[in-house]
Amino acid sequence: MREIGFCTLEETCPYLKDRKIRTEYKFIEHCPKSLNEELIYRGWRRFGCYFSRPICEGCEECLSVRILANEFKFSKSQRRVINKNQKTKILLKAPQISNEHLFLYDKYHRFMEKKRAWKRYDLNFHKYFNLYIDGAMDFAYELDFYIDEKLVCVDLIDIFEGGISSIYCFYDPDYRAFSLGKFSLLSEIRLAQKKNLKYIYLGYFVKKCQSLSYKVDYTPREILRGTSVPCEKLPLWEYDDASSANFRDD
Repeated sequence: MREIGFCTLEETCPYLKDRKIRTEYKFIEHCPKSLNEELIYRGWRRFGCYFSRPICEGCEECLSVRILANEFKFSKSQRRVINKNQKTKILLKAPQISNEHLFLYDKYHRFMEKKRAWKRYDLNFHKYFNLYIDGAMDFAYELDFYIDEKLVCVDLIDIFEGGISSIYCFYDPDYRAFSLGKFSLLSEIRLAQKKNLKYIYLGYFVKKCQSLSYKVDYTPREILRGTSVPCEKLPLWEYDDASSANFRDD
């Protein structure tokens, strides 16, 4: 295992445009599953061989969130999403890269660029590999969703002893009537329950960021106090109920 740490300079925050963000990174080559789980538990996010967390001075808007999967009860609306995907085929496999993946990724981001003014990055095979394939080891997977034998959604996840880390999901906007973003997360929860895994780690919630607002719909959940907790201290996860001011607009 080889590890290199570094930090970025301040730049415009991707979540709150009136804020600045500074990010701490760890590049870990051949990261073992146990270390990956420990870092995710402490509020880090993995993309490829890179782990990152915000270390913004004077700002604690990024809240790490995890769902208590073994206590999760599906609501009526969530069951409707599952029911309308009864014919959707789901495959769990090691992370893949193909023309089909890249086309779907690009189509999704072109849609989100128009819908929510996302900044779009053109990904080639090399960049996609670095983000989603490299560093896979024995814990990285993807859930592939097919409708009429067409790949319509890819959900990238890590699976370890204590749960599932939800890394990234993209889908075909032509099939948004199937609520594929919601269905992918519900499928993660069902997978965790089947494997008797306790948590789904959802990454960060930022109250005023619309793209992250969907996380208020999944309870019971816990939030991490102090994402930038120094490594020698244990982070504190706290139960957060559905009415919590942390997840609602003021």
